[in-house]
Amino acid sequence: MPKMKTNSGAKKRFTLTGSGKIKRKHAFKRHILTKKTKKQKLALTHDALVSKPDTNNVKLLLALK
Repeated sequence: MPKMKTNSGAKKRFTLTGSGKIKRKHAFKRHILTKKTKKQKLALTHDALVSKPDTNNVKLLLALK
C-alpha cells in the first residue's frame, strides 16, 4: 500500500502543540478591517485551538491518524 499523503492546504494552516492539540489561526483578519473594532481585531490576532469535534478530521488531513 502507498504512503499516506498529508493535505498540502492543511499542513500550511495547522500546527501541532507539544501536548498533541492542534493550533489554528482565526479567520476574518485579512481585509475590510476598517469597520472592525480594535478589540475585535486584537482578539482575531491570537491563535486558537481546533474544537474537539473537528480534531479527528484535521488529524486525518495531516495524516496523524
